[in-house]
Amino acid sequence: MNDSPGWATPGSSPSDGDRQGTPADRPATDGGAHRPTGDSKWSAEQPPPGQWSSPGATPPADAPRPPAQPANGWGQQPGGPGGWGHQPPAAKPGVIPLRPLGLGEILDGSVATMRTHWRSVVPITLVVATVIQVISVLVQKFMLNDLPISSTGDMTAEEVIDSLGSSLAVSVVNQFIQVLGTIVVTAMLTMIFSRAILGQHSSVSTTWREARPQLLRLIGLTLLLALGIILLGAVLVLPGALAGNAGLIVVGFVAWVPLIIWLGIKFSLASPALMLEKSTVIKAFTRSSKLVRGAWWRVFGITVLTALIAFMVALMVLAFFQMIGAFAFGGGIYSLADGSAQTAWGPLIFFGIGLIIAQTIIMPIQSGVTVLLYVDQRIRREGLDLELARAAGIENYGTTGG
Repeated sequence: MNDSPGWATPGSSPSDGDRQGTPADRPATDGGAHRPTGDSKWSAEQPPPGQWSSPGATPPADAPRPPAQPANGWGQQPGGPGGWGHQPPAAKPGVIPLRPLGLGEILDGSVATMRTHWRSVVPITLVVATVIQVISVLVQKFMLNDLPISSTGDMTAEEVIDSLGSSLAVSVVNQFIQVLGTIVVTAMLTMIFSRAILGQHSSVSTTWREARPQLLRLIGLTLLLALGIILLGAVLVLPGALAGNAGLIVVGFVAWVPLIIWLGIKFSLASPALMLEKSTVIKAFTRSSKLVRGAWWRVFGITVLTALIAFMVALMVLAFFQMIGAFAFGGGIYSLADGSAQTAWGPLIFFGIGLIIAQTIIMPIQSGVTVLLYVDQRIRREGLDLELARAAGIENYGTTGG
């Protein structure tokens, strides 16, 4: 592995299953202390943690000895009742410890990166979110401005069709802009998180220079995944629609949704694999599939929990700004009910400000969780912590217990 955040593909490293046992070049999970076998003769007086020696070896003369412990079977070892000493803390050059991560450590690492590297994270997300919302507000204002504002019961069939068509067009344009902005943010934040793991800082210009060569591939990856989902829906739902059979449509839709979720999680790590391994689109899909294999439910649970957190944060921020816009510059609660707040400048601007703030907060969290999930899976399967330690400049990691 190079010291740059573009991590090389592990090549022959195992990806198809979790590693078994403790490899010779990987720090033992118990800090290097091994339980004695049945025929080992261990003294009741042991050196303190960090000075363990092999059975039968004479400890250094100047090594302080703890008080003798009463022998009962195997005897009470220092470090806790019935224990073999505390596990030494894993090396932590950056925002996460270099070992398999728990849910809290993944979320904490994502937030810690935002807090520690805000000079790089905030400008990227704030600028992109602002551009997205300015375009969205203009599109929504001028594309929906001429539509009649009344309840659907008072509208003619032609007006209903025009309203639905315009709303759909606005939604498509907004989603397209959102996707493009998200791709740029994802690419740049991935590089920031990769350096934050090593304890290194990134400037916005450096991040853009590192992310730019992979942007077109990341766009292709996103479009290919979206196209696959659309084609899958067409295969499952379109036959029922063409036949005019509502039952077939429902069955196809019910089958389509779980497949979308399954594919989304299966390929959820393709983006960081593409950016950090400098791979192609197809290789990125393959890498994500291998890394998620056997851990689908874990990745699914963490992804869903992150989405729920992001949704709650966005909901609170948007509700606050939407109410300010509606009551200060619109017709109050009635403007939200009859739809007039969708085209009035005041509510639109305040809603856009709320979206900018919400996206500035939630985009780094979601991107960070995805990157840290990728790193966690590679640590669990491929011993990436050893390469990260070497890249961070930690000497003798993996040979002296970390």
